Amino acid sequence: PRSDCVVAEQLCLSDSTCNATYRTLENCALAKTRLLPLDHNSRVRCLNAELDLGNSSLLHCKCHRRMKRQEHCLRIFWTVHSSMTDGYLNLETSPYENPANEEHWNTDYNKLAALISGSQLAGDATNPCLKATHVCNLSKKCFRLRTDYASICTKGAGSEDVCDRRKCHRGLRNFFEKVPEDFTKRILFCPCQDEFCGERRRKTIVPDCSFQYNTKPNCLWLLDSCLEDHICKSRLADFQQNCQPADMSPDGCSLHNHAACLQAYMGMIGTPMTPNYVSNSSVEISLWCTCESSGNQKEKCDQILGMFESNKCL
Repeated sequence: PRSDCVVAEQLCLSDSTCNATYRTLENCALAKTRLLPLDHNSRVRCLNAELDLGNSSLLHCKCHRRMKRQEHCLRIFWTVHSSMTDGYLNLETSPYENPANEEHWNTDYNKLAALISGSQLAGDATNPCLKATHVCNLSKKCFRLRTDYASICTKGAGSEDVCDRRKCHRGLRNFFEKVPEDFTKRILFCPCQDEFCGERRRKTIVPDCSFQYNTKPNCLWLLDSCLEDHICKSRLADFQQNCQPADMSPDGCSLHNHAACLQAYMGMIGTPMTPNYVSNSSVEISLWCTCESSGNQKEKCDQILGMFESNKCL
């Protein structure tokens, strides 16, 4: 069975042979992080160290989206799999455990929704985004974490002060990781029939701070900043694995699991590659970046943008 990478690391460090191999891999990963070019011998040594782990639980360990030491766990995963990050879009496998193997919470969403339906709070029945927000407000945890990120992300936005995007992103990740999906999915993916509802949905993540810059950066720059961040790189690998489009498939999805794809999409929110709805009148989504002035890397750039803009699976 797959083990948690933090546990697997402790087991490895207590064994002298595994410990030595792991230290070699740490140096390989560090060199990649600092963009130090590895000579042929060093590359071979790194690859051999990865192969030497053989059947070690480290080689097959995974992380959980909601675990306490998530960043530490992900750092271990990418240390062991550093050779996988050679290609721009070749992350190959997600460091996260399959959602089906994670614990699912019993929530009181339906009970709270019933309370809303029988009260004046329901408001305009044609605005499911508003209803989802009201239900969230009745849950202490949902209300607290939504208020947290909203206050951080609106501070300074729209004025001369620039909002603290890093804190805003952390608040968003907290919300989507710690609040049960019964609440978060309904707030983010509420089905709208009019533009008022669509605008509320678009502003769910406070895009002035979390999504938009003054000018659109190049998508390759966005990708580079993502690959330098263990959480973003992991969420991107998860997104690539679970939202892999397949032209020949009737549902356009290679894994045929749209719930896993939506969960992977939510995982991207609060990272340097945060996506969002592009308007209040459609469900089209995009990254805040452009492929203009990409030179001979235009095709690669279009591929990154296309993962979000024209992904049938998503």
